[in-house]
Amino acid sequence: MRDIDFLYLENSIFIIFPILVLVIIWLGYKKKASILAFFKLSFNSKFKLLRFISLFIGLGLISLALLGPMTEIGVTEVKSSGLDIYVLIDTSKSMLVEDVLPSRIEKSKTLVEDLINQLDGDRIGFIPFASTAYVQMPLTDDYDLARMFVDVIDTDMISGGGSNVAKALEVAKASFDLSATGDKVILVISDGEEQSGEATLITEAMEEDQIHVYTIGMGTIEGGLIPEYNTLTNEKLGYKKDNEGHAIVSKLNESMLRSIAADTDGAYYQSTLSSNEISDIINEFTKLNKSDIKTNQVKNYEHFYQYFLGVGVLLLFLGLVYPERRMSHED
Repeated sequence: MRDIDFLYLENSIFIIFPILVLVIIWLGYKKKASILAFFKLSFNSKFKLLRFISLFIGLGLISLALLGPMTEIGVTEVKSSGLDIYVLIDTSKSMLVEDVLPSRIEKSKTLVEDLINQLDGDRIGFIPFASTAYVQMPLTDDYDLARMFVDVIDTDMISGGGSNVAKALEVAKASFDLSATGDKVILVISDGEEQSGEATLITEAMEEDQIHVYTIGMGTIEGGLIPEYNTLTNEKLGYKKDNEGHAIVSKLNESMLRSIAADTDGAYYQSTLSSNEISDIINEFTKLNKSDIKTNQVKNYEHFYQYFLGVGVLLLFLGLVYPERRMSHED
């Protein structure tokens, strides 16, 4: 015998409804009996018990139908496909520059959230980088979890100065599941101030692994000053200076970002106020070959609430149309 499951267990409260209705009917009979006794009238009901039983079972079956009874009749395997996407987020101090409002780092986080909102079945992971890089969140299709990781990204995650894009690319390349049959994606969000100069050497070796690098330039050509903050109070203390006491201006380096994207058949985008670059990148993703990421087993159910509902309504109707009583005077 197959097990019975219920689709709408939140409707369990309706189970008390038949009992409540019958209590009201019973109280009504008691009240009528006392009134008739006062006027010295008596009555008998040939179908009184049958009426109660029909109403009780009918209401019970209707309440059971509201729970959505069903039984499992089989399992269907559903394959989901998607891309593996690692987002490399520059967390160096230059990302605090406010030439992109509210700042480069905050704008980057907004872009990543927009990206997550437009993904459908793809897996995403995060690799923050500055002087070094590490996998903050491995590839996952749990987008709620991904949003939680985005919230905690800041420029204090990695100590040390500079932006080592090459190291971040190496970490991403090693972290992909190379057995996947589809294309793999790296999205670099940075101001492009790469220190090692080795980023293009890394990307030249990625094409054979079906890895495409897309880049988003964060900042402006004119650049801006790098603010310094009190780590305890988050109060702005001033701006970062060089050894000679001059304020350091951080500018967007487009050439490096364009170069590493071109080496892997990717594309470069500059961050805009409207964030349209994310929609453009998503459109590019549709042209890539997706992998079969996982196979889900979906249970198939046969619903039979209609049988409970039909019999319940019939019994409820019969309970309401049974003759109630025959009245006579007491001597």
